[in-house]
Amino acid sequence: MGNVTTREALALRWAEVLRDPVLQDLPYKIELNTWGKVEMSPASNRHARLQALLSSELSRQLPGGLVASEASILTDIGVRVPDVIWGSAAFMQACGETTPYPQAPEICIEITSPSNSDEEIREKTRAYLAAGATEVWIVAEAGTIQYFDRNGGRAATQFPVALSLPRPIA
Repeated sequence: MGNVTTREALALRWAEVLRDPVLQDLPYKIELNTWGKVEMSPASNRHARLQALLSSELSRQLPGGLVASEASILTDIGVRVPDVIWGSAAFMQACGETTPYPQAPEICIEITSPSNSDEEIREKTRAYLAAGATEVWIVAEAGTIQYFDRNGGRAATQFPVALSLPRPIA
């Protein structure tokens, strides 16, 4: 496909990736960079536990929307896949189950892994916000959460959510 630069071309490339039988059962999160190249990130069991816990808590505390794990979003840096998203009923009405989502839902959550660089996380945060997210939450495997909106870091989320993440099990 060459140099992928348009949103339409990235969405088409994502559809190809979804159909590729070689990529079906990989134990990695798959994303596309801005050139349409596949990027993979391994995840730990701690990562999986936090992802499940965050999904459960958002479903319980924000019942007026939809929670999903590893939903694809078309951004200016490619098709990115936050670990957890929450989209309002209005977002779901507008986007349905379009794959990838053409815009970001209100909350995009990334759980960092040792393989993530600080620059990569800053770039994803910026891209989700530029794609329409209201907030981006960055969760460290230790259980700390940082909240970001278009104005930068926030002391807390503006959504009616109270989270207390467990410490790692030794």
